[in-house]
Amino acid sequence: MKLIKKHYVLAEIAKSNTSLYSDIKMGYMTPSVSIGENSVAWPLHECNAINAARMAGKNNDEIKKIVRDLVELRKVVAGKNDEQIRALVADLFEAVPHG
Repeated sequence: MKLIKKHYVLAEIAKSNTSLYSDIKMGYMTPSVSIGENSVAWPLHECNAINAARMAGKNNDEIKKIVRDLVELRKVVAGKNDEQIRALVADLFEAVPHG
């Protein structure tokens, strides 16, 4: 599982720093994870899942559900390999109704 720092997240989601934190507050983006005393990052698969949902035309309520589920999925992915994580994220994405 790959973790990416904020400047890579901003490039992945094509948003500004302000927009990133606004999206987190509104529930449209997952919060960061601590990777050290003064350092945070985001799981790349979460950024990819949110981007895929946006490209698929999901509405904000559907995005919020995906974000909530991704945060819950963090508890499940510990010890999983990348292929298993991709399958879990794909299952999650398919569980959200297509609009």
